[in-house]
Amino acid sequence: MFRRTATSTKGRNFPHVIKLVSPFVAVVLLQAAIAGFSLEVMSSVRAYVAGEAIWSRSQKDAVYFLNLYLHSGEASQFARYKISLAVPIGDEFARWALERDPVDIETARIGFLQGGNHPDDVPGLIWLFRHFSRVSFLQEAIREWAATDPMLLELSVFGEVIRSELKNGPIEDSGRLNLLSSRLSDLNSQFTGHANRFSTVLGEGSRAIKLTLTSVNIVTAAMLILLLIWHTWRLVLQRQAFEDALHAEKERLAFQASHDWLTGIANRRDFEARLQSELAGSGEDPLSLILLDLDQFKSVNDSCGHLAGDRLLCQVARLLQQERRPHDLVARLGGDEFCLILPQCAPYDAVDIAERLRRSLELFSFTWDDRCFAVTASIGVACITDGNTTLEDAMRRADAACYRAKEKGRNRVQVDSPGADIMLVTSRRHAAAQA
Repeated sequence: MFRRTATSTKGRNFPHVIKLVSPFVAVVLLQAAIAGFSLEVMSSVRAYVAGEAIWSRSQKDAVYFLNLYLHSGEASQFARYKISLAVPIGDEFARWALERDPVDIETARIGFLQGGNHPDDVPGLIWLFRHFSRVSFLQEAIREWAATDPMLLELSVFGEVIRSELKNGPIEDSGRLNLLSSRLSDLNSQFTGHANRFSTVLGEGSRAIKLTLTSVNIVTAAMLILLLIWHTWRLVLQRQAFEDALHAEKERLAFQASHDWLTGIANRRDFEARLQSELAGSGEDPLSLILLDLDQFKSVNDSCGHLAGDRLLCQVARLLQQERRPHDLVARLGGDEFCLILPQCAPYDAVDIAERLRRSLELFSFTWDDRCFAVTASIGVACITDGNTTLEDAMRRADAACYRAKEKGRNRVQVDSPGADIMLVTSRRHAAAQA
């Protein structure tokens, strides 16, 4: 059975642990996703910057080698021109493939590879173009990129024209040669302008993206820190509440252990502990005990039931509490028997207090179901002046005094002291006789 209980407890604890850590897991996963997204975007932008450098250099190389071919007529220069020209043309084909509907991923991949881009950068180039081509900075860069399409076409046609003219040998017409060379120079300037603007826009965009993504990462990190602080504070509050509840429960249990469950005053256990402590520390100071036993309790219980008897005991306990001194202890020893510990109380003061209690009870009437009961008590007083008196001796003396008060007619105070047997009798009948 213990194993089943332990297993069941573990089963209940696991969802609770998941509930506690789930906010942290969610924020950490969000942070990881944003960090991964940031790296992907920055890597793709970096790939475009690197690709632009290859694209721009290849366009310039194409113009340069075609110009050398124009003046030298060497076939190797024309071949190098064609190789250089293939790079921007490959990038152009890749862009066209990505602008189609539907997108032709394979053609775009082949185009970017032809454009001299690293194979590991190609997926990022495609991903950034497909998902962020509407972003302002990338849209402007693509516009500069697309503006070179007519120039590439012109450069391609221009190369074939020069090649056809050189089939018959070097161009002898210096004017024609200068015209073709000047046009190549103009194309190179146009290529350079668009490439520079493309690079500038990408640079500004990459810096803006870096700033944005850094801010987002800082915000999510701050969220994680705030969540951690909030969660820790919540746990601290929960722990504090648990400790308060535990302390309150301990106090409640301690109260229950030391107080009577019915009347709320001290019980026998607490009474004996307090009496033992007072006897041990009394020294020269006098100590008095008052033992009180109700005279009519059995008749109330028998005629009205235990509920009425319990109500009577509670009312008597409240009356005794009202009449006690601040440092006195009122306890219920059991049944209808109550006892008071009176520290630093001389015998005659104890007798006065006992008589006052007797008179208060005599004047008190208990009502239950329209029936009224007179309440009196037999009270025994023990005055302890010997520091060697034990708890049993003190209780025996108080009990003996109370018993003699009952024997001698009830509703009276009987004092037991080591020196003399002092009896104080006060009752309605006695008062009536005197009258």
